[in-house]
Amino acid sequence: MKFARIVFWLAGAWGFLVLTPMYFLYDTVGRQTPPPLTHPGFYYGFVGVGLAWQLAFFFIGSDPVRYCPMMIPAMAEKFLYGATLVVLYLQGRIGPKEMFGMADIILGLFFVMAFWRTRALPRNSA
Repeated sequence: MKFARIVFWLAGAWGFLVLTPMYFLYDTVGRQTPPPLTHPGFYYGFVGVGLAWQLAFFFIGSDPVRYCPMMIPAMAEKFLYGATLVVLYLQGRIGPKEMFGMADIILGLFFVMAFWRTRALPRNSA
């Protein structure tokens, strides 16, 4: 359980550090990776949903046994984003700089390990 607690707290902290600055980088992203962004709703929506997931990671980390079922959609969040980056890269639609998000695949693997270690632990009946 300690492993799962550490993994999810680190993932939440990492996510907040990486995603929060994006609220202030809309124009910069458009300049560094042309063309300029044209759909602020999608951009800020992505950042907001991403930050909401970081909160979910903190919840899971606060009581991994209780929130063990939430680890499954947490894994999906990590692997779907990583898979999307791989496909976009293979299509030539993003460059190596954007592959920084592949850290999510590594976190997803840690989420899988945390799930397997936690799922068999007895739950407190309340």
